Amino acid sequence: MVNTVHLGEKTYDVVIEKGVFKRAEKELNLNRKVLIVSDEGVPPEYAKAISEKCKEPVIAVIKSGENHKNLETMQDLFQLMIQNNFTRKDCVLAVGGGMVGDLCGFTAASYMRGIDFYNIPTTVLSMVDSSVGGKTAVNFGGVKNIIGAFWQPKKVLIDVDLLKSLPQRQISNGLAEALKMALTFDAALVEKFQKDNPFDHLEEIIQRSVQLKTDVVEKDEKESGLRKVLNFGHTIGHGIEIVSDGALYHGECVGLGMLCLASEEVRQILIPIMKKLNLPVECSVNVEKALEAIRHDKKAGNGSISTIHVNKAGTFEMKDMTLEELHERLEMVVVR
Repeated sequence: MVNTVHLGEKTYDVVIEKGVFKRAEKELNLNRKVLIVSDEGVPPEYAKAISEKCKEPVIAVIKSGENHKNLETMQDLFQLMIQNNFTRKDCVLAVGGGMVGDLCGFTAASYMRGIDFYNIPTTVLSMVDSSVGGKTAVNFGGVKNIIGAFWQPKKVLIDVDLLKSLPQRQISNGLAEALKMALTFDAALVEKFQKDNPFDHLEEIIQRSVQLKTDVVEKDEKESGLRKVLNFGHTIGHGIEIVSDGALYHGECVGLGMLCLASEEVRQILIPIMKKLNLPVECSVNVEKALEAIRHDKKAGNGSISTIHVNKAGTFEMKDMTLEELHERLEMVVVR
């Protein structure tokens, strides 16, 4: 399946196909200098295999974890590109999860005012979410994704065969983001999560999630309206994620955030699905510290914070909430 993202002149393809990684040289222009960026959590044979298809490969293996998605790591990549005389005709290729993709996209957007960027996501989370839409960023000052740019990839290759080495928890982590898109835009996909075993339908769920996100991004590239809906679960989820200090994964935190801003009807649907996916439905975090992290969220302003609510599966509602209101909602998932 080829899903084409149309953004004016910035059209690009997302190729979703088993085995597409093995023929990447037919899909991507690798006949130039290619900075291949992976992290320590990605099987090293992936970067090695793609390097053998490049004319002039340069491999960078960065440290894993959100705390390394920062300006210091980005500076190291710039230095490596300068040392290897990268020009505007060369490119950056991400082989990894969302952290690697975010970092590589922003690096490509910034180097010489912008060079080509390819993305080969290796986690369910990055396949269904960050691989589409061009939001690239790094963390700074304890604030997630606060410095970045919209920089669309030239092409994305999604190969579910790359998920074979992924731990089950990471697969569940990614499916939380797919569930988020289903809850806001696709009641039929929610029903599939309810009735079927999602782990047996990964490729179909990834395809449908990519189609949903493509539709949103085409209508609102820069998050001025509709794209804000993709933040369902993220405002509270980011607060939980920051104070959990790595104990909870991104998708797990988003799931908890969704529970906080769903109606009771939707919660009765959502909780059994999350348990089926082995996602937590409660957590133990410092509520005040989580609220402080939320206060610094980029969606905050004028004393209120923009949030997305789901009152019925497949629909959404935008609401501005105070920190006091968010405090009350956060308490719904916190155990002491």
